[in-house]
Amino acid sequence: MTRAPALQSSDATQDVPASLDWITRLVSIDTTSRESNLGLIETVRDSLQKSGVQPWLSYDATKRKANLFVTLPAADGNTQGGIVLSGHTDVVPVDGQDWNTDPFKPEVRDGKLFGRGTCDMKGFIGTVMTLLPQMRDARLKSPLHFAFSYDEEIGCVGAPVMLAELRDRGIRPDGCIVGEPTSMRVIVAHKGINAYQCCVRGHAAHSSLTPRGCNAIEYAARMICHIRDLADHFKANGPFDELFDVPFTTAQTGTIHGGIALNTIPALCEFIFEYRNLPGVDPEGIFKKIEAYAREQLVPKMQAESPNAGIEFRKIAAAPALDASEQDAITQLVRALTRDADKRKVAYGTEAGQFQQAGVPAIVCGPGDIEQAHKPNEFVSLEQIAQCESFLQKLIRSNSL
Repeated sequence: MTRAPALQSSDATQDVPASLDWITRLVSIDTTSRESNLGLIETVRDSLQKSGVQPWLSYDATKRKANLFVTLPAADGNTQGGIVLSGHTDVVPVDGQDWNTDPFKPEVRDGKLFGRGTCDMKGFIGTVMTLLPQMRDARLKSPLHFAFSYDEEIGCVGAPVMLAELRDRGIRPDGCIVGEPTSMRVIVAHKGINAYQCCVRGHAAHSSLTPRGCNAIEYAARMICHIRDLADHFKANGPFDELFDVPFTTAQTGTIHGGIALNTIPALCEFIFEYRNLPGVDPEGIFKKIEAYAREQLVPKMQAESPNAGIEFRKIAAAPALDASEQDAITQLVRALTRDADKRKVAYGTEAGQFQQAGVPAIVCGPGDIEQAHKPNEFVSLEQIAQCESFLQKLIRSNSL
């Protein structure tokens, strides 16, 4: 088993939660999305096997990344139904960020554990692994499952592979808790995420002969402005849901590349855009409006200038919105265990919507504050880790004979 280096601490006298060892071990493994996550997955797999349970892995096409799923059966041996504890293993890059400490050498300071992924979301996974012995030894009324995925940070790419495997294996959980950082408060809804690449192909010419070319950048700009017009329409006209911090569907362009020289009409321009839809707003309907504008308004003008010009779209990532029902057993259970009756919705996305889409009711609740995620000097407070431990212990007791 891969072991973490000794925990760095400037406050060694402070009481620390039992989960700190596992969390530190996981954070010390660099699972930035561009890297393999197998070091972490295999560490967890080996520990599970030593505890007497047999996980299975589902790999991406490169075999450099894997999801892990394992079932802790009920006392009567039943493996159907039960609750999934879900978390993603990848983290965002630290490139260009000004860290006070090594992001992959966790350090406790002022009641906080600093390091990349401490908050998002190895704090939850480490706590789950710490309580594995209690879960294994309990006489469970229904099974508990662990679901640890790859590549959530680049568009929730890994979870669908795992969910397809669950379907093929006939595994049908009753509910899922996704442990994204919510300060251990219940999140019942989040927006959907939809990301696309747009490739605008024009025709090159010398800039002194502009009528002989087709300027890809200029047509890309028109396309981008149309996407912004759609965003402005949603902002002005809704639909609205005031429980969200941003109560309407949003859209924006994130990156753009095009052109080779000032005196050359650009033949190619590519940009990436996204939109985040409220639950109930059809994401495909939004894309159809964008695609129709390109096909009906821009492409005819482009091809009048160059017959081979055109606009192509490629979906990069998509994750459905979450809209949990208050009547779902998993919602009622998590509310009871946290004593949290408030209704909260968030703009960021998670894999909970994918579980819900696959027929597994889901809720989001985990340690840490989303405000700390993806930032330099990311941290989770030790108090939050302790609260997560307490929550999972209550979950075990509520599910024990």
